Amino acid sequence: MSVSGADEPPARPDPRRWWGLWTIALAQLMVVLDATIVNIALPSAQRDLGMSDGDRQWVITAYTLAFGGLLLLGGRVSDLVGRRRTFVIGLAGFAVASALGGAATTPGMLFGARALQGVFAAVLAPSALSLLTTTFTDSRERARAFGIYGTLAAGGAAIGFVVGGLVTEYLNWRWCLYVNVPIAVVAVVGALVLLRDTPDRTADRLDVPGVLLGCGGLIAIVYGFAEAEPRGWTDPLVWAVIAAGFMLLAGFVWWQKRAPAPLLPLHILLDRNRLGCFLTMAMAVVGMFGMFLFMTYYLQVVLHYSPVLTGLAFLPMTASILTGSTQISARLVHRVPPRLLMTPGMLLAATGMLILTRMTVHSTYVTDILPSLVLMGLGMGLTFTPVFSTATAGVDPQDAGVTSATVNTAQQVGGSIGTALLNTVATTSGAAYVTAHLTDPARRAQVTTEGMVHGYTVAIGWAAAIMLLAALTAALLATAKPTRYDAQDAVPEPVG
Repeated sequence: MSVSGADEPPARPDPRRWWGLWTIALAQLMVVLDATIVNIALPSAQRDLGMSDGDRQWVITAYTLAFGGLLLLGGRVSDLVGRRRTFVIGLAGFAVASALGGAATTPGMLFGARALQGVFAAVLAPSALSLLTTTFTDSRERARAFGIYGTLAAGGAAIGFVVGGLVTEYLNWRWCLYVNVPIAVVAVVGALVLLRDTPDRTADRLDVPGVLLGCGGLIAIVYGFAEAEPRGWTDPLVWAVIAAGFMLLAGFVWWQKRAPAPLLPLHILLDRNRLGCFLTMAMAVVGMFGMFLFMTYYLQVVLHYSPVLTGLAFLPMTASILTGSTQISARLVHRVPPRLLMTPGMLLAATGMLILTRMTVHSTYVTDILPSLVLMGLGMGLTFTPVFSTATAGVDPQDAGVTSATVNTAQQVGGSIGTALLNTVATTSGAAYVTAHLTDPARRAQVTTEGMVHGYTVAIGWAAAIMLLAALTAALLATAKPTRYDAQDAVPEPVG
């Protein structure tokens, strides 16, 4: 990378940087959308391809497993090869994988395509965030840029439900995958025209042992929690895989202290504020992804909403995320310490979750569901912008990619673990309720529905507790001063 000399003036911002932001944001939206867009389409895909109930989870898990497990590798590759280059490669590969998934004729072909999507998403996501980090160095512009990015990171999942519902009802489930192709084409053209970046030549080696230990550990942990859903928590394989994952991660930390070119320099994790952001992010999405899962089934199965209406039901949450991130958080992130946004944000989100614990089979959307979605959205909007901005502020240019990957890893692994963990809690609690209350066989259907909703409320209660823990973590660890990231802090490559 080029480094300005002491007597050289700082590079002037490129006038096309805001167009570049929309290119980066479009790619990020595509990645986040794909984590949820297939949820509503899953019943149709299952019927069409003849998937079993035990195998259908792999449509979701194959994506999250590859994505969450390979993000650290993708972040370091973007630092070594060049961020724009890996950004374009990630977009092109994601488009090809999406086309393969849309054309799937067997369950295995769909699972493989989803895993391939996750691989290229692991390359694309850290490249996008690190390009954003090195493009916007003025503190006010940086706040606005990260407000937009944070909105997409938090709201893209909800938008995915809307798009998934519309596409499934009016086209078919395959277009939930095909839709990525034109988006990727537009983003590739934008990247080639608007973005410019060069590889970091100060680190010209890849830490292969670190890749095997770190990525292997993350994949094992995510796989273990995913298998807890069909196998149950008492299955020895579940605990063996999770234990092996933690052992691999312990070996990863040991090796990073000794590696000549570490995959994840430990000084990134040892920074108190960054660690607080990583932990807050992971715990925030545990509750958010769990809520998406339960509310999707509640709206369709209990309230009998159509796929389109179910997707539209999440729109108020998306609007409140937009308000919280761009109108509140982005305006304050360079004026107040991050914990004064993250802590209230998590408290608001936890309050929204606690409201949902009162949900019954007779609840109505306007009075019982809508207030919680609005509070959740505001809380996430307040939280995500300072998390992304603080975690990546002041990072050395050669570490921008891996730091960005660590933020995304926290988000993806937290969501994967949260979905598996909370779904197991819901299933267990629901089954126990049915066993205790099924005294009249004629009421089996009613009691089963009541048990399902009871399981959801118990799991959502656990999610609220995790979000309260996230609020405490943010208050204790994210003690940095207001984010100020100027050209003197790091010398970015020109973008344009």
